[in-house]
Order: sequence, then C-alpha cells, then structure tokens
Amino acid sequence: MLRVFFALNILLLHLYACKGGYDSCKSKITDSKAIVGQTLQIPISKNQRLIFSKQTPNAKIIKHDPFLSLYLVEDTNSFKYPFALNPHLSLGKAAVNQTSAIEGKISKKQVGLNRLAAFNEAVFTPSMLLNSCCSLEGMITEKGIIQKEYIQRFLHSGETDYSDIGIRIDLDTPLLVVKSIDPFFKNNPFKKGDRILEYDGKKVKNKASFMQRVLFSKTGVSHKVKIKRGSQNLALSVISQKRYGGGYISDTFLEQKGIYFDENLSIVKILEGYKDYGLNIGDKLLKVNADFVENQQDVMNTISDFKDFATLLFEREKFQFFVQIN
Repeated sequence: MLRVFFALNILLLHLYACKGGYDSCKSKITDSKAIVGQTLQIPISKNQRLIFSKQTPNAKIIKHDPFLSLYLVEDTNSFKYPFALNPHLSLGKAAVNQTSAIEGKISKKQVGLNRLAAFNEAVFTPSMLLNSCCSLEGMITEKGIIQKEYIQRFLHSGETDYSDIGIRIDLDTPLLVVKSIDPFFKNNPFKKGDRILEYDGKKVKNKASFMQRVLFSKTGVSHKVKIKRGSQNLALSVISQKRYGGGYISDTFLEQKGIYFDENLSIVKILEGYKDYGLNIGDKLLKVNADFVENQQDVMNTISDFKDFATLLFEREKFQFFVQIN
C-alpha cells in the first residue's frame, strides 16, 4: 500500500505541479540556449553549465568526463532559471528540444559506458530528456541517452574517472556473461564465458545496475565476485583498476598502452610515453594475432586470447608492418 501511495503522489505531482508542461520546457530551452548546434549547454546553476560536446568548449572548464564527453564549465552569461536534475522517480518523460516534445519512456537502460540508454520513440539529437516540470532526466546524444545517474555522479562526485575489473560483458544475451577479458589487467581472474552471479555478496539483478556498481566504485579496492564457469560455481577476488576506454573513447584494451582508435580502427591519438612503438596518427589496424579485425569489438575479442604479447598488423600508405605489444 505504501508503494501505491507513493506512486499516486508522484502522479499528482506530475499532473499538477508544472502548469506549462512541455511547452514551457521548449521555451526554457530556447531562452537558455541549452541546445546549440550538436551540443547541449544546460544551465544547472546561475554560474555553471553542463555541456555535452565532442569538441572542447570555449569556456573555463571546471571538470571533464572524456568517456561521456561531458564538461562542467563556468557560465559567464548566467540563466536565471537553471535546470534541476530530477533525483526522484518520474512517471512521464519526453525528448525535448526547442520545437518538439516527444513523450515516451526509456526502453533500454544504460549499460555502463558501452551502451547508452534507448528511447522507445524516434527522437531528434541532441535533445534533453525532461519530465513535465522541466527537470533533467537524461541527455540524448547520437549514441543514446546518458542517464541521470551518470550525470549525477559527474556533477556531485570528485571523480571523473571510472573503475574497471578487467572485463566487458555480452550486451546481446539476457544473462550477465563475460564476452572479453582485458589481457593487460593485472592478475585478471576472469575467463571468457564466465557468468556473473554475485558482486560483493549481493546477487546481480541486471547488467545496468552491475555496471554502475563496477564503474562507480573506487580503484584499488578488492571485490568478491561469484561466477559460474562451466558447471562450477567459483568465488573470485579482483582488485579494481582505472578504466581506460569506453563511451566516446575507443575501447579495445589498447588504450592503456596509449593507443586510441576511431570506429574504422585508424589511430587518432598516441599518448606521450608510448611512441616507441613507431606508430603514427592515421595508421590503420588490420590484424590482431593473425586474425583480421574490422571494429573495436573484434579487437577486444581477439586480444583477449593473447598470452605474452599481442602481434598487431598495421597499414600506413599501403605499407604494412607488425608491432608487438606486451
């Protein structure tokens, strides 16, 4: 009964608290200049904006999340009525821009950094996911929806990095199964095909909540993971480490070796200290350990199997050459 009472109260708030509804949200977006071109520039206080942009904004940056392309910047032209992040359950949501409000619901939750949330209706991007009181529920990008839990952490935590336990899970199966393992992750106890049952003594409910717990935890912390491997149930121990790839950063496990790729596996960035490999921006990765690779998932799946070193075949201006990574 308490749950029903709570839901009814939320419904009444949703129906009556905000007279203007989504029309007022459209006006607020326009007046605040919260959407500019392909960027979101959302005023969240009288002197700060939350920005989604794939380009570095021309503003004083307070903090930056490169995985989700989020920036918190100083707002020199402050907006009197900033957007609030909704901390509560909302029964109604809409994808809103300056001219339209498309009501619907989140059909698939965000699973970590590698699959953003999905809406059940076709939407324009970028847009803001709002409730009828114009409170922020998420940020709609071309890759999907950045859910409010990740926005909340970015805004209110001192952390802009994420934690990792050396695995990537299979997004195409209902079970929580390890699809690839990070071969550079120190003392990685996992194997491909491991089914995760419990994490730190609690049963795993779904992929979205599991990945939040992994990503939002602190690095250097020991975690107990109960898995099913074949016909055996095993208890593993893993110490979380810093996450290097995912979201709007490439995710091939080679990022911790300072090598970053675009979607076509051409190198877009090489960190200082990792240039002894002889690689250049624009070099295209063709093979990993003698297997052809076409995308970042192929690289992760193939490099998971390497033992002492990975052999990579690159092409540069029709010249092909090998690089060994250990």
